[in-house]
Amino acid sequence: MDKLDDLEGFLKNVDKISELVKDLKSSDAEVQQKAIEKADYFIADLDEHCRTKDNKTTINTNPPPQPSSSLQNDSQENFMKIVERDAEERRVRRIEREKKATALKDKGNDAFVHGDYETAVKYYSDGLEELRDMQPLYTNRAQAYIKLGKYEEAISDCEWALRCNEKGIKAYLLMGKAYLASKKYNESRSYFEKIIEIDPGRDKLVKDFLTQVNSAEEKESQEIKAMQEFEKGEVKAMRVPQLLEKLSKPGQMPLYYRGGLEILSQAVTDCTDQTLFRLHNGFSVISSNDMVRSCLLQETKDRDSQELCECVLKLWTAVCSGNDENQKMLMACPVTRQSIIHLVASEHVAVRRGCLALVCLFSQTPHGRSLAIDNLNMNLLVRSLMVCISEQEQRRANTAVDILEKFAAENKFLKQLRNTVTASVIVPLTTILESISATNRHVLPSLISTVDCLARDDVIRHSFAHDPECWKAFLLAIRQCIENEYKDVLYPLLGLIINLSTITTPAIREHAVSLCGGCCLSLLKDSDGGVITRATGVLSTVLPQSPEAVQHVIQGGVVKTMRRLLKGTGQTAIKYAIKTLTMCTAASQLARQELVKSDKKLSVLCRLLASSCDEMVTGNAALCLAHCLELEGIASNLLGTDIVRLLLRHAAGDAKRAAVKQNAAIALGKLCRSEPRHLEKLRELHGLEILHSCMKLIP
Repeated sequence: MDKLDDLEGFLKNVDKISELVKDLKSSDAEVQQKAIEKADYFIADLDEHCRTKDNKTTINTNPPPQPSSSLQNDSQENFMKIVERDAEERRVRRIEREKKATALKDKGNDAFVHGDYETAVKYYSDGLEELRDMQPLYTNRAQAYIKLGKYEEAISDCEWALRCNEKGIKAYLLMGKAYLASKKYNESRSYFEKIIEIDPGRDKLVKDFLTQVNSAEEKESQEIKAMQEFEKGEVKAMRVPQLLEKLSKPGQMPLYYRGGLEILSQAVTDCTDQTLFRLHNGFSVISSNDMVRSCLLQETKDRDSQELCECVLKLWTAVCSGNDENQKMLMACPVTRQSIIHLVASEHVAVRRGCLALVCLFSQTPHGRSLAIDNLNMNLLVRSLMVCISEQEQRRANTAVDILEKFAAENKFLKQLRNTVTASVIVPLTTILESISATNRHVLPSLISTVDCLARDDVIRHSFAHDPECWKAFLLAIRQCIENEYKDVLYPLLGLIINLSTITTPAIREHAVSLCGGCCLSLLKDSDGGVITRATGVLSTVLPQSPEAVQHVIQGGVVKTMRRLLKGTGQTAIKYAIKTLTMCTAASQLARQELVKSDKKLSVLCRLLASSCDEMVTGNAALCLAHCLELEGIASNLLGTDIVRLLLRHAAGDAKRAAVKQNAAIALGKLCRSEPRHLEKLRELHGLEILHSCMKLIP
């Protein structure tokens, strides 16, 4: 604290010196004279510690003579030299202190990483002895204090850190944590919310911490209420503790424990019962029982053991339903983490059903999903879920898909799945798709949509796109859906293929002709507009990967179908159709001739250029037009239309995609070169300079 007082005194002296320097430079002689006198006194005061303490003051009745101008200048120069020398000395000393403080901070960080929080505090404290205004030392020490449970000290350090930097997010974060640990929930919320005021981009982080605050407050409220009812001796509140006491007796028959667990499951009817179960060590009572442990780990598989296992799963589901703290306690049990994954695929139907119900409970909320992802082996869980999905029992399969779909929304889950996605998802999915039937049809739409959700992760999508067996299964599945009219399966399957084929792979190229020419061409004749749109989407993403597939679909009459789709109003269908048509006209003169034959003035392309708000659509329309202008006489057919104005508008527009301007400029150039009368129109619209400026966009 003495050093803090020295620091504050020094800062006050700096303010005084700044004022003196300002007055010494004043043009007012009187102000300057007073400043010289103050400077003399200040210098004398700085040297006070070097002088004798004897009082030799005498009263001078004669006023001092006014100093000459040269004396004023000497005094001012001496003062400035002293100030500069003092400032330089302080700067050098501060650099040295900073080096020492930084070295001590690094030692403290190392101790913190190794869990030696007491030593970390010591190093941070030594660093602050060197440099009192080093903010990271305060926040780091506060973090160590929180680990040691010294919350008041942590809060004090955060307050000092905020004096160094009032917008220090880490200080506010640690303040929120310290108050949360101290069960001061309102204060904790206020400091977490302060982070959003400083940096709105951290709203997700703050939301997670506010959720923790709400959960902790709710937990405390539940426990107070439960203990109050228990202490009153109410019959209902006494049931759960009494049953737990009976179940804690070792060496009983399986029937004894099974009956007790069933009664206990029925007794847990509300949050108070769940809380009393937790407060009376219910999780440890159950998991530490040798017979129960043996059943959960499937060490014995007789009928009694399986039924006992089923009862335990039912009880866990009852005590964890809607109770975040109980879910956390359950996942902290080693037996739980070991058993759940294997019980999902248990041979015993009732056990498998009970385990799926428990996992489904955790999958319903972000809190539960986070707990499961952090504590369970997700790769093994997914394999077990895929086993359930591949079975014929509809209810279990639907539950398994629902669980997988919920977990697929979590990025942490996707990261864990990356390295094993082939074995855990792709292989079983391939097997299922190769044998679509009436018995598994019901689960496939949800399963395929879930896989599509998994594929939003780049690594997982890459694995699917490069797997040749997967694409074989897709082809076979499409043919089965067409043959059996399973449109509910076909629709999400085509959507998944569109997503995956955005990646160029040898596997896709290998099957492109069969996929586009064999499957999608036939689907373009379907009566369902949604199926036609998605089939067109597959063409638009797969055709760029295979010139052979492009020639195949052109010969199959795809140009006529795409032109028909462009006349519609569906924006998604138009986007896919114009991209497909552009691919075809770029690759084949036959495609250009077919388009022009059915539409001599290319009115469908002009309409897109005039009315579409989608830059991808207008860019492809301009490029498709440029391809057609390579045919003789087409430019002349466009005389009398508004084509020059339309292309000029896009070439000179402010489109975000440079390709839009580029394609419009290319089409405009070809138009004017093929038919000079269009050039006259371009001059009339003062468009030559615009066209010339667009040339730099064209490679």
